[in-house]
Amino acid sequence: MDNKTDLRIWAKSIRKTLDLASVSSVIAGKIRKHEFYKNARNVMIFYPAKYEINLLSLLDDDKNFFLPKTDEDNLLVCPFKKNDKLVVSRFKIKEPCTTPVASKILDLVIVPALAVDKSGFRLGYGGGFYDRFLKDCSARTIVPVVHQLLLNKLPAEKFDVPVDCIVTDI
Repeated sequence: MDNKTDLRIWAKSIRKTLDLASVSSVIAGKIRKHEFYKNARNVMIFYPAKYEINLLSLLDDDKNFFLPKTDEDNLLVCPFKKNDKLVVSRFKIKEPCTTPVASKILDLVIVPALAVDKSGFRLGYGGGFYDRFLKDCSARTIVPVVHQLLLNKLPAEKFDVPVDCIVTDI
C-alpha cells in the first residue's frame, strides 16, 4: 500500500477492531504526563468521530480547551467547555457553536490522524484542513495514534505538515 486512499481504507479497518475506550484512556493518561501538555494553558483537542480516539476526558483538567470548526476551507479555533452546545457538521463531526478566536492563543494542538509515520507525517481524511491550519500555527502538536497505525513511512506531499510528537497506546 503506497497510496493514501488504500492506506485510509486499511487504517479505518484496523480502527474498527480496537477497544477504543481502553486505548483512549491509556493515550489520555500519557498525554497528561507529556511536557507539551503540562506546560500548555490553551489546548485544542478534537471531538472524536466514530472509531476515533476519544480524549474528551482531558476536559476535566484545569486548562482552556478549544475545538475545531470548519468553514469552507479552513479550520477555526473555538473555545469549548464540557457542556457547551455542539452541532453536527457537514463531515458528520460535532463542532462547537462558540465564536472562533485567533489560533495564536493556542499552546498545544492535539491533531487527529488515521495513521502517522515515525517522522510525524499524518494520514488524515483527505481534506487538508489540519495541514492548512498547522502551516501557520505556532503551537506545539501531538498526534494520538494506536501503535498498529504508527508506520515507518507514509507518502508525504509538499503541503503535508509533520507533528512535533506522537503518543501511542504502548
